[in-house]
Amino acid sequence: MRARYERSGVAEGRPARYERDRGGAGGTARYERDGGDERRASARQLRGARPEVPEGITADQLDPEARADLRTLPGHLADAVATWLAAAAAEPDPDRAFEYAVQARKLAARVGVVRETAGVAAYRAGRWADALAELRTARRLTGRSSYLPLMADAERALGRPERALALIHDLDTRQLDRATQIELLIVESGIRRDQGRAAAGAVVLQVPELTDGVRRPWSARLFYAYADALYDAGRMDEAWEWFGRTAALDPEEETDAAERYEIMDSVVIDDLAEPADDRPDDEQAAE
Repeated sequence: MRARYERSGVAEGRPARYERDRGGAGGTARYERDGGDERRASARQLRGARPEVPEGITADQLDPEARADLRTLPGHLADAVATWLAAAAAEPDPDRAFEYAVQARKLAARVGVVRETAGVAAYRAGRWADALAELRTARRLTGRSSYLPLMADAERALGRPERALALIHDLDTRQLDRATQIELLIVESGIRRDQGRAAAGAVVLQVPELTDGVRRPWSARLFYAYADALYDAGRMDEAWEWFGRTAALDPEEETDAAERYEIMDSVVIDDLAEPADDRPDDEQAAE
């Protein structure tokens, strides 16, 4: 899954929307809503005028694999589409990146990598319906099912958990690589917690990779999701332990595991430091 997204540079290698609403990267529980009004205003402004290609962006900056997917287009058109895709990949603002992807789509709506890029950009911008439409089309054009985690999470964000679960348990998921299957489980864990079934959200993530001792590129995401599910289930000691394990695998702090571990650790220390008063209640009341 992620190799395709990394090629276009849009998703930075991992889905973003099933992240905890802490103003940064992380877990699996809530959707990011902050800044929605500003984003919508920005989007309206962008729709009012055709965006310009940012200075310094050229077609040859697009990943070679993604560029190869444009080989069915005439040379000049392929260059124009590649330039817009490269602009989308380089743009840090999600709404503007989506607008750049839309310009590429206007030129080459029948090319899978173009619809894929537009879908991932829409997902990053929180445009759930747009993301679903684009990724469905990309799946139809390419025959790939690697977009299912983003599609399922978009359905979840739209308040349609049953549709999300249908995608998660699609027969095609059996053919996916393990990393993508884990991403689907993370989305399913979030859905169970949305439904008030936090314990079930933790059980969903109890896979062999959680305890086999093998470190994988996505281990920190799995560990964090499990810690977060344990936290929501009220299993605080276990949550604290798994946040610590996540932090050990996440030196770049792509999640907030270290912060949450320290907060929980200080709470535990404070509780232990407070001396218990074992005197009878009437003696305490007399004071």
